[in-house]
Amino acid sequence: MGQLGNAGLLLVNTLINIYLFLMMLRFLLQASQADYYNPISQSVVKITQPVVRPFQSFLGPVLGRFDLATLAAAFVLKAVSIVAILQIAGFGMPPVTQVAIGAVAAIANAILKIYFFALIVMIILSWVAPNASHPGALLIMQLVEPIMAPVRRVIPPLGMIDLSPIVVFIAISLIDGIVVGALTRAAGITGALVGL
Repeated sequence: MGQLGNAGLLLVNTLINIYLFLMMLRFLLQASQADYYNPISQSVVKITQPVVRPFQSFLGPVLGRFDLATLAAAFVLKAVSIVAILQIAGFGMPPVTQVAIGAVAAIANAILKIYFFALIVMIILSWVAPNASHPGALLIMQLVEPIMAPVRRVIPPLGMIDLSPIVVFIAISLIDGIVVGALTRAAGITGALVGL
């Protein structure tokens, strides 16, 4: 395959990973019980609904805080994309277990990236606009609060300094390096297929 073909596959893989990122954002917004009527939440649901809808018909509605239909749709989308990209690139059909592990690694990677970027935005907002009422700012606060609250109970703020984001960043890095790295190696596929 020529350079143009490789660039095309890379572009397709990147677009699929961005869509997977949006699907996992939808999953996490539901899990954190963020405001469903927030315009950003509505946009994420609208963009991802065409892929999620078929899975909702047999997996049913959301179970408590966890939207299994979105999770299943993301898994199938990533698994199919891994197989298709490897086939087009001329690597043949990979073993099903490797594809499944690769899809799980991609989902875990997307979730960790969402929390990583949301934490960065939350920290910046806490400096420049601590009482922001913008829908995006509110959504980020609602998204990260479920992972920040347990850490804050263990490590309370020291005066005006909140150390909990540092602990969460370290945890994200460790999980990404150890768990996602191990899954990617077990899948036997390139890291580019797994994440952004």
